[in-house]
Parts: sequence; structure tokens; C-alpha cells
Amino acid sequence: MIELVVFDMAGTTVKDRNFVGIAFQTAMQSQGYDVAVEIINPLMGYEKPLAIRMMLETHEAEKSKITDELVSSIHKRFVDEMIHFYSTTQEIAPLPNVEETFETLRAEGIKIALNTGFSRDIANVIVERLGWADKIDMLVASDEVPHGRPFPDMINKMIAELQITSPENVAKVGDTEVDINEGINAGCKYVIGITTGAFTREALQPHNPTHIIDDIAAVVNIVSPSHSLA
Repeated sequence: MIELVVFDMAGTTVKDRNFVGIAFQTAMQSQGYDVAVEIINPLMGYEKPLAIRMMLETHEAEKSKITDELVSSIHKRFVDEMIHFYSTTQEIAPLPNVEETFETLRAEGIKIALNTGFSRDIANVIVERLGWADKIDMLVASDEVPHGRPFPDMINKMIAELQITSPENVAKVGDTEVDINEGINAGCKYVIGITTGAFTREALQPHNPTHIIDDIAAVVNIVSPSHSLA
């Protein structure tokens, strides 16, 4: 029996018309690195300082320049860009059927959690703007655990704090390779890839999710078979 469903944020539950990728590109450019958005997008599920370091490894020939200070400077610019964007944009919105899915699952006694490669300050702005504080049971950001995705630390923290019986009673839903690997590494019963974000169905398939869906409403029938029989 599923007790908890862990959802990613941008691209999975929160509309993202590449706002995150563009902010990341701007942050990299602030330090003189021109990185194509097509290269950035596949890294979006990672903890952001790690994603920055991964991009620097391929765009900075002089490895001695890739310092913690450089990574921190780029990340600060990214955080500032994202907080300003999410605080002011009129385009922030849930993806289709997200809030209805939250309500249906919670009505069946299943807890709802969000996790993200964002830092907590960005995630808080998103949750506040969307009015989701009362719609979810927990939010964990990548800077609140020792290791972000694909490590299972965020999900493990949720399991412990929400007193979930076992990872076998958890489902993970996300739109990137690293979401899927996080769910697998945590031992989740269901690891569900969704095509509303950075990855297509074809791009998700090689990473072996248990399911791939095009509409988040499909999560209900996967995690709560009794609902589909009702």
C-alpha cells in the first residue's frame, strides 16, 4: 500500500516553459560561460551547485579555475534570478491536473511531498505563490540534505520524518533521468517518469522507470488500484 507520493517541482508539478534553463544560462553567462539551453535542460533535476560543476567540467579547459568560489558565485546568480522570477511572474502555475491529483491522493490517506533540485529559498517562493502549503505534507530541497539527486537522501528524510513504513510504500514522480535514479536508489515501489518537463518518453525509457505517463492524473490509478476500480 502506497503511503507517500514524492513529486518533483519544475516540469512535473509546476509549469516551466524553460524558465529554469534560461535562468541557469544567464547565471553561467555572468561568469563568461556560454552554454546552450539544450545542454542545460538534461541537468535540471540535479542539485544546482552540482549541475553547475558538471557544466564547468565541460566548458572550462583550465580545471584549476573550477573552484568552490566560482560555483558559489554562479549559483548565487541563479538563485537570485529564480527568486526574482518566481516572486514576480504572472506565469507561475501548476501543471494540468496537479492540484486535483494532490486532493484525490490525500483523500485516500496518501501523503504528498515535494522535492527539488532547487535550494529551499527558491522552493519556498514557489509553494507560497501557488498556495500549496496546505496541499502538501512536506517539502524537502536539495540543500537540506547531505547529497541531492540521484542520491536518495531527500526521500529518506521524508520517510523518516513522515514515519513511512518502508520505501516499498513510496512512489516517486519526476520528469528527468535524475528523478528516476533517485526513486530507484531510494527503493521506491513505483518510479514514475512524466513527459510534461525536460524529457520525452523516448528519453525517459532507457532509465527504466516503472511507468511513464503523459498526465499527472494517471498517478492516482497507479498508486491506488482501488480508485481505478471504484
